[in-house]
Amino acid sequence: MKLLTAAFAFSLLLCTMQHGIARTISHEQNAKHLNKPVVPALLAFGDSIFDSGNNNQLQTMLRSDFLPYGEDFITHRPTGRFCNGRIPTDLIASKLGIKELLPAYLSTNLSNEDLITGVSFASGGTGFDPITSQLAPAIPMTEQLEMFKKYREKVKGILGERGAKELLAQSAYLIVGGSNDLASLYFSSPLRSSRYDSSSYADFLLHSASSFIQELIQLGARKIGIVGIPPIGCVPSQRTLQGGFSRGCASIQNEVAQIYNSRLTKELEEIKKRHQNTTLVHLDIYAFLFDMIEHPTKYGFEVSYIGCCGTGLLEAAFLCNPMTLTVCTNVSRYIFWDSFHPTEKAYSVLVNYIYKNYFHHLVS
Repeated sequence: MKLLTAAFAFSLLLCTMQHGIARTISHEQNAKHLNKPVVPALLAFGDSIFDSGNNNQLQTMLRSDFLPYGEDFITHRPTGRFCNGRIPTDLIASKLGIKELLPAYLSTNLSNEDLITGVSFASGGTGFDPITSQLAPAIPMTEQLEMFKKYREKVKGILGERGAKELLAQSAYLIVGGSNDLASLYFSSPLRSSRYDSSSYADFLLHSASSFIQELIQLGARKIGIVGIPPIGCVPSQRTLQGGFSRGCASIQNEVAQIYNSRLTKELEEIKKRHQNTTLVHLDIYAFLFDMIEHPTKYGFEVSYIGCCGTGLLEAAFLCNPMTLTVCTNVSRYIFWDSFHPTEKAYSVLVNYIYKNYFHHLVS
């Protein structure tokens, strides 16, 4: 506990020293359009996979606005992204021709152009279960919807009522969640596992996700992609904590993820029946990412069972900091940057798969 406290204190001090540095990316870089945009804006919700810096504004242990996070970013400086470089929302925004980077909604220097081309409301450590966001803490999914409501009013002020409505209807929305609910809550404490078996907890998460999606539709969203839960039992931290002496994949976590994913597909079909003018796509990454982890050389990697930061066994967020003894010398060999989050290279491979297999359904 003393180690964690010291690390947290160090992390907060470092974050204070670097306040503002992470926001040095120029608006010109951020608004650089590669092609004519497929959709006018990208809006993202969820956890650390999509968090581009919202947690920088929170008093939480789950921050990443300090090195070595961001060492391979465009500026080689940390921004609050839980990665060595760009994250999926950046890569997708670029592929859609919108802009190079998707900024955090809570960034202090957003321009009107930033707002009308999209932002991320995601927060590292959150989940569909409301208890999950209290652990670190993080921004609950319900609060992310409240932030989106405020965002809508800002867009109305820029584009007017009609323009804002058209923008919201034509934009692409991405949602990711569920991993923290399993790894940080259900399999790490009795708060939920004492009340729910694995199947009923998957249903609980599904109900929460469904409610979130339907409220987003009521607020004007029409093109929504929902990322399924990945093989969370295979990330390095869960191998260490739940994988036994051999550090194999935690099979029970993966089983619950698969239960949730199979039911998510059916739930989305039911929602579409009630909202027939809405496109809902399950971005199912489970099998592809599992294959990447099990057969890394097929995808240009060598190491998939540990992260690049420190020992790669448990370091993530405040434990992956400048005092970490080592950072791997060749990050391109690794699928995971820390013990929980992939590297930019791994994200790029994953985003290419998602874009090729799902986005023609989402943005057509």
